[in-house]
Amino acid sequence: MARLRRKACIALFLFTLFIFGTLMGLRTLKPTEGFSDLPPGLEFLPMIAARMDRRAVPRDPTASPGQAQPPGGNAKALWSNTSPEGTIFYDVHIFYYTWYGNPHMDGKYIHWDHILVPHWDPKVASSYPRGRHMPPEDIGSSFYPELNPYSSRDPDVLESHMEQIGASAAGVLVLSWYPPGLADNNGEPAEDLVPAVLDAAYRHNLKVNGISRFWVTFHIQPYRGRNDQSVHDNVKYIIDRYGDHGAFYKFTSSTGKSLPLFYIYDSYLTPPESWSEFLTPAGSHSVRGSAYDSIFIALIVEERHKHDILAAGFDGMYTYFASNGFSFGSSHQNWKAIKAFCDGNNLLFIPSVGPGYIDTGIRPWNNHNTRNRVNGRYYETALQAALNVRPEIITITSFNEWHEGTQIERAMPKKTMTRVYLDYQPHGPDHYLELTRHWAEQFNKEKEQWLM
Repeated sequence: MARLRRKACIALFLFTLFIFGTLMGLRTLKPTEGFSDLPPGLEFLPMIAARMDRRAVPRDPTASPGQAQPPGGNAKALWSNTSPEGTIFYDVHIFYYTWYGNPHMDGKYIHWDHILVPHWDPKVASSYPRGRHMPPEDIGSSFYPELNPYSSRDPDVLESHMEQIGASAAGVLVLSWYPPGLADNNGEPAEDLVPAVLDAAYRHNLKVNGISRFWVTFHIQPYRGRNDQSVHDNVKYIIDRYGDHGAFYKFTSSTGKSLPLFYIYDSYLTPPESWSEFLTPAGSHSVRGSAYDSIFIALIVEERHKHDILAAGFDGMYTYFASNGFSFGSSHQNWKAIKAFCDGNNLLFIPSVGPGYIDTGIRPWNNHNTRNRVNGRYYETALQAALNVRPEIITITSFNEWHEGTQIERAMPKKTMTRVYLDYQPHGPDHYLELTRHWAEQFNKEKEQWLM
């Protein structure tokens, strides 16, 4: 009798474990509105506002990196070459960060030693550890880079990154950017690295049939005092300084103009009335029709932001966050409605997809926004959701945002005395680069059908 009871208990335990595992899997792939006490995104908005730590059309590639080149081409174009990396797609953009440093190149670790960010509610914060990571064994990430805790200033690292991005088939690198002398709260100024990134991209521009490979555009981050006028000044600075570089990206708009394209992170921090002074033709310091006119893409977090973005005079919106259900904008189920709104108002909708999300290495209280990778299935679910709305451009979050676990850069297994890092096993370190290429190819095959 005792043996039967023991068998029944074991069977009940295994059944309970199976049910729990199934529910966790479903939550990972299709998070519902019930995972938080607040509607998607609202529980995180105080952190977004306070954080401040974040964060193509080819032209003639035969010109030198600093030589002016005439605009032209088609934003939907794709090109073939004979390199092992294959075709590159200019409608796949990937977010890229240059805020990392190590003692060999920078005299100290930068960003790898990220602080443990306290929760904004002191009562919640008191339940979680405080302090700072201690590289190289302990870094501010749940994964460990194959290149070890590197410096963004290392030329060998830049070369490796360009090779990896080429393998992913993403054709436009979206460079996280702060004005000279400014940085996020955990970093150091890195604007002086922009020429090195542009030059590295240009060196990787393997020319076949006269076509260049990689392009660089800019992801303007929030900084103290950022407003419509300062962003106007930023755009002038970037175009004056880098606009003639052989790797500077331009997008062909619906009017046929070839213009620079800028992503504006946390754009909602500035009211639409202020943005309109910069982005509408009647604005007091309008950029429209000037030498600095560009395509400006705002971040949609809440549903109301789509109306603000339209009123402000932006040209489109992107979603950035790789955590499905985290915000209105990042929730796959809302993309169809957002795309319809954009189509009805002549705006670009650029969904952002990522391989997963886990930032508990720097925000230990934020495990409810974790999205497990499930060996790539989460990423493929997100990519399919993006393709379903037939966008003109897709953005990948991210190549190397290690703190939030959204990177597709090569990672390696790593175990220390105190930590076991996540990795891409049973797949190899190139798994997410390969998945990105597969879906970039699928995106462009489907786009050819849409345009027929």
